[in-house]
Amino acid sequence: MPNATLLEIPLLKTSHVPISFNQARFRTALTKTESIIEIFKAALEEINHHLDVRFKEGENVRNLVYERALLIDCILHYAWHQFSWSEQISLIAVGGYGRGELHPKSDIDLLLLTAENPDKRDHISSQSFLTLLWDIGLNIGHSVRTLSECLDIASKDISVTTTVMEARLLQGHNNLLNDLIAGIIPGKIWRNELFFLGKQKEQKARHKKYNDTEYNLEPNVKNAPGGLRDIQTIQWVAKRFFNVNSLAALEDKGFFTETEYTSLTHAEEFLWKVRYGLHMIAKRPEERLLFEYQKELALLFGYKDIDGKLAIERFMHDYYRAVLSVRSLNDVLLQFLGEIVVSESNEINITPINERFQLRNNFIEVVHANVFQENPSALLEIFVLSAHNKSITGIRAATIRLIRENCDLIDDGFRNNILNQTFFRRLLKAPYKLVTQLKRMKRHGVLGRYLPEFDRIIGQMQHDLFHIYTVDDHTLNVIEFMRRFTLPSSKKKYPFAVEIMTQVAEPELLYIAGLYHDIAKGRGGDHSTLGAEEAIQFCQRHHLSKRATHLISWLVEHHLTMSSTSQKKDLSDPEVIHQFAIMVGDQLHLDYLYLLTVADMNGTNPNIWNNWRASLLQQLYHETKRALRRGLENPIDREDVIAETQETAMEILNEQTNIDEQAVWELWQTAGDDYFLRETATDIVWHTKAILTQKDLEQPLVLIADHTIRGDYKVTQIFIRALSKNNVFAAATSALDQLQLNIQDARIYSTVSGYTMDTFYVLDDDDMPISDLLKNGAKICSAIIEELNLSENYSEIIKRRTPRQLKHFNAATRTGISNDLSHEHSILEVYSPDRPGFLARLARIFVEYNIELVTAKITTLGERLEDVFFITDKEGNRLSDPKICEALQDTIQSQLDAKTNDKIIDQ
Repeated sequence: MPNATLLEIPLLKTSHVPISFNQARFRTALTKTESIIEIFKAALEEINHHLDVRFKEGENVRNLVYERALLIDCILHYAWHQFSWSEQISLIAVGGYGRGELHPKSDIDLLLLTAENPDKRDHISSQSFLTLLWDIGLNIGHSVRTLSECLDIASKDISVTTTVMEARLLQGHNNLLNDLIAGIIPGKIWRNELFFLGKQKEQKARHKKYNDTEYNLEPNVKNAPGGLRDIQTIQWVAKRFFNVNSLAALEDKGFFTETEYTSLTHAEEFLWKVRYGLHMIAKRPEERLLFEYQKELALLFGYKDIDGKLAIERFMHDYYRAVLSVRSLNDVLLQFLGEIVVSESNEINITPINERFQLRNNFIEVVHANVFQENPSALLEIFVLSAHNKSITGIRAATIRLIRENCDLIDDGFRNNILNQTFFRRLLKAPYKLVTQLKRMKRHGVLGRYLPEFDRIIGQMQHDLFHIYTVDDHTLNVIEFMRRFTLPSSKKKYPFAVEIMTQVAEPELLYIAGLYHDIAKGRGGDHSTLGAEEAIQFCQRHHLSKRATHLISWLVEHHLTMSSTSQKKDLSDPEVIHQFAIMVGDQLHLDYLYLLTVADMNGTNPNIWNNWRASLLQQLYHETKRALRRGLENPIDREDVIAETQETAMEILNEQTNIDEQAVWELWQTAGDDYFLRETATDIVWHTKAILTQKDLEQPLVLIADHTIRGDYKVTQIFIRALSKNNVFAAATSALDQLQLNIQDARIYSTVSGYTMDTFYVLDDDDMPISDLLKNGAKICSAIIEELNLSENYSEIIKRRTPRQLKHFNAATRTGISNDLSHEHSILEVYSPDRPGFLARLARIFVEYNIELVTAKITTLGERLEDVFFITDKEGNRLSDPKICEALQDTIQSQLDAKTNDKIIDQ
């Protein structure tokens, strides 16, 4: 139990006590209770409530962060004096708390520093003191060490040295702290050069954990690139080199300009505000800006939906702008320090480039400070030179600073200058590190100034799980993938793209299309059409030929068409291929569009690119190429395709076994034309042999095998033949969902003999074919047969948990029904958030409405489904009754959306 009386506890100096802490009332409360824990808890609760109210009312966050640290100082003062201490121990605040900063749920980092031979009573008091702090609910991070232990650990661990650099005495004598600070100066441990290199390495490793981008979908406010830790890294390195306690004290040392200091402090204040709100809402030391918190913070900070942009998107736009600013300043200031600290002992080699630039130890710099003012075109020239000279490592910090300071020279006159337009075109033809230069131009303000239309998309997010990058980051990712297609090392993952890229004579036209394909996102209207108009203006301004202008604008306008066609339409239908070939027109447009499509898909979300989608694009490419060679005036005839497939299949059957041709033809005559259009001759042989040798025709037949599609792409193929009364599609999708297999494509064929033949192409959750078919194939087949035999009495289908992120995207299901006049079926399109059991639910609705499914195109894009179903009524006719169509769509929308918040999902 505490043994200090109130009279023995010294009053805190008034200058150290915030007005919000009533010291007299607190001291009085301590005298009126035997259990002080409740008094401390009540005081902390009052502190939190008081500061949170002021935060919600809009008070400057700096006041609150600093005041919280002072208030905790007060609490620790009275907690410390509940125990008896010798003069051989001191209580020291370290880390962020040592800086006098404290967010609502941040750890309170404490060091109990003792002499070499600590008093035994200090050991007992330390344990009791820390126990009290835990009991009253403080988030304590602590260590109890002697002076020599601290110095030994600090000499080996740069993070400990960094923590101690910010030490602040709370209680006890200052002598121990003074000795500790004296023991970690650069002359003793971690000399300036090693300290800088150590913090630089630490930062690179931290950035790598977050994919080296400040634009993560759910960013870490503290540790991600551009986050608060980047600001702190600047502070630590600067403090150690200049021996100051704050960045403000560096104002007259030439470390940063007034503009840089203002930008840094404004960004820090914004991030502090976000972090404070994040801790307050999460009620824990949460540093991840998760979707649920983004929405709450946007509301808390007063953001509203305006001009088609959600409040959350506008809030995150400001967030991304802030972290981009921090990342840029971090680059400049750390490089500036590095040049001073690290280069002091290095030999300086200067190589002239031209009258404006020179190389200093492989870093490009201006020859004098007025280069950009005298020759504004040099603002582009420096990046062009860097992209054409492989030996240039980067840009010197002082020159980056000049670039940032002179960006306002880029105006309409600059943009219309033929020299500058020539520079930008030369940049796009650069052999080395094009994307690196574009990223540097963006970070340092040049790209957004030169292309104002690009500036509008910087930091612009799209609130979904499909687009995991901001629009500007995605755009540069797309160009980066295009550049990868030029590298032999990419041949393993993108063999076909690499092959086609070698045939492209002007890749810079592809890069321009990539730069503009999403340039009109967020403006309302069709971004493809608006982007094409922007692309035309760029081409005309940069004096591209009419041919090049047409190609680029066409690519921008149609950049989604190839992906959409491959995933939503029946590629076995000659008419689909013919119409796409008419749209493409020639081989040149097909090559460029294929490359743009592959780069766009990979640059949007790496999780959507898999072997199945790659195969669909490749199939569409080859079929279109074949149609172009055949001539658009001479389309492929469906009957010719059917006859050719049947002849090839029969030849294979005759080669493999003494097959009864009559039995084969009788079986084939029960299948419709679509079966022979969509299935390969090899698969038809596989199906036919199994069906003709099946003993019990009443039982479902299930076949499973690895299926190789163009090149080395593999997928697992499941073929089912069963009596139509078994509601095969509903049962099969239910079984596959239970097995956690993702359906990539589904083909359904009804036969005149009363059977249905369904082919499913599936991948596991890792987008891979099913492993060890010998072992797992039999289990899968048994599970499907069991579900088929249950007929109408299916087990409940929703077993899998809905991912946390998906719960925060409650977009309503959208549907549409149209009739394909060239075929005897209707087309149902369903756009919906992905959900466990989606297809199984939809299949049950089809059963309820007596809908026959002809085929299905399954497309999962991040958290979004874009599925197309070709359907008929029971008689095989198109859905012609508008009331039935409306009722079917209403049922789909209501049932799927009702399941989004179904409690069973979370079990």
